[in-house]
Amino acid sequence: MSHTLTSAAGSPAAVPTTDPTGAGTALVADDGRTLAASWFEPPIGRAHAVAVLSAATGVPRGFYRGFAQWLAGRGYAVLTYDYRGIAGSRRGPVRALREEPATMRDWALLDMSAALAAAEARRATQGLPLLLVGHSFGGNAIAFARGVERADALLAVGSQLGEPRLYPGVHRWTAEFFFRAVLPTTVALHGHLPAWTLGGGAQPLPPGVARDWARWGLTRGWAFADPVMRQHRAAAALAVPVHLWDVSDDLTFAPARAVDALAAQFRNATVQRHTLRPADVGAARLGHFGAFRREPGPRAWERLLAPLEAACPALRC
Repeated sequence: MSHTLTSAAGSPAAVPTTDPTGAGTALVADDGRTLAASWFEPPIGRAHAVAVLSAATGVPRGFYRGFAQWLAGRGYAVLTYDYRGIAGSRRGPVRALREEPATMRDWALLDMSAALAAAEARRATQGLPLLLVGHSFGGNAIAFARGVERADALLAVGSQLGEPRLYPGVHRWTAEFFFRAVLPTTVALHGHLPAWTLGGGAQPLPPGVARDWARWGLTRGWAFADPVMRQHRAAAALAVPVHLWDVSDDLTFAPARAVDALAAQFRNATVQRHTLRPADVGAARLGHFGAFRREPGPRAWERLLAPLEAACPALRC
């Protein structure tokens, strides 16, 4: 049985489930858009904390299933979700993306806010702490979501200010070419951004999402300098542990300098910067996506979570 929750702003927030497999949940954003989502519950006992996992650009929530199950095994109730236009939240076949109006602004202001409202409703029933986990865009943009200041901790992996000037060597020019030429040209030709331009198992992107991505990538200050987004920025409102990880062999998407630039946005938080190296978890390489894959899986996940749980005792069992 399911029912609709209402957010603090009075809008529908979620249709929850206690299904341990993570199936059968939907979020409803403030504009009425329905998003596919999943709750993963602890296999034994009641949850001691709630976690919201926000995905990288174009990456479906199913990619994080192993990590979500692992977190649930540690006693977290974990919410994953698909941004509008992606995977379970896409309306119709890929060709229908031409008509999909979604933007990156929508992902941050509407979709992330819907996820936080659902988590807030869940935690409020038992007074549980809230952990936000973001991968790439999921950690970059969460600071614009309504209610982010009520989180107890933030863990972000490969999240950065995605500006070419912050990238080393040839990666700077590759990023510049991607934003100035690849994105606008490909969207003009196909009516959306095909998945082959992204790699890593990502999904094709709606045209408005790709255009926002290109515009922010060529803006000094990224989305934080967007006049529309500026009024929603709440990074400075976070006064909790914020742990930001770069991955040492991820120079294409999130090099250390770009992660440092994001860290500077959290001026009042207790920020810790970490680097994950493939050798640390017995891997030959990790890149931008490897930290959330089932292999190395728990070896990486334990390393990512342990310092944050030590800094935020409320998250520990």
